[in-house]
Amino acid sequence: MGDLGAGFGYLVKGQRWVGGRGRQYGFGLLPGLIALVLYGVALVALAFWADDAVTWATPFADTWSTPWPGLLRGCLTVLLWALALLLAVVSFTAVTLLIGQPFYEALSGRVDASEGADVPGSGLSLWRELWISARDSLRILVRVAFYGLLLFAAGFLPVVGQTVVPAIGFCVSGFFLAEELTAVALQRRGMEFRERLALLKSRRLLTLGFGVPLTLCFLVPLVAVFLMPGAVAGATLMVRDLTGETAREPDAVPDALPEPPADGVNGADGAPAAPTPPPAAPSRTW
Repeated sequence: MGDLGAGFGYLVKGQRWVGGRGRQYGFGLLPGLIALVLYGVALVALAFWADDAVTWATPFADTWSTPWPGLLRGCLTVLLWALALLLAVVSFTAVTLLIGQPFYEALSGRVDASEGADVPGSGLSLWRELWISARDSLRILVRVAFYGLLLFAAGFLPVVGQTVVPAIGFCVSGFFLAEELTAVALQRRGMEFRERLALLKSRRLLTLGFGVPLTLCFLVPLVAVFLMPGAVAGATLMVRDLTGETAREPDAVPDALPEPPADGVNGADGAPAAPTPPPAAPSRTW
């Protein structure tokens, strides 16, 4: 159960990381704001056309007696809205990550650099990275849709459908949300989609501890936009744990100065290092 708390801890650390760096936070907000405008336009269009679309799709109800056509079409309109909102919640992260690929790549790299590590690079062109992100996001959406249909059917079971099934649904959404966010850092490390899934499954509780609270937060309107930069930062920190990379506290000052180079080894300027003085008169090469 410790991994659950650790996963949530990475979510908090990511928000703290961007919270202490206002410029990086503003930088990471841009893709979410763009995606929010696009989704807002789509939902407004749905508000105007939902009734007409349902009426067009149910011509057989025209011959029914009152009030059955209205009840049927009203229920279908509500269902259409519910499905649209569910799709918006599930796909928002994928669309935001696709729009913000260059932004989040840079943000994730800065998190790695703040940990005192070499920043890995995928070596791929921007268009190739966008194609891979779009393809992998589609794979995620297909899997979410498949599990969603199964859970929808299981929701008709008495008691279990109203208690256990929703909890499983949040776990499924949280797992795949974590996959999408960690993909930014793992793709830079050369990991393919199946390798990333296997890695996350090997630390399932850690993944759920990160993804499930974030999924619950994303259900609140506009929250996803403001949490996305910190979510990417936290996912990068979690990736360092998953891959076993050594880490230190961000921006921490080392406890001790580095030792001078050994005899015969060139220094940073390319000149031969001076011999190490005897213990009685220690000195350092700065």
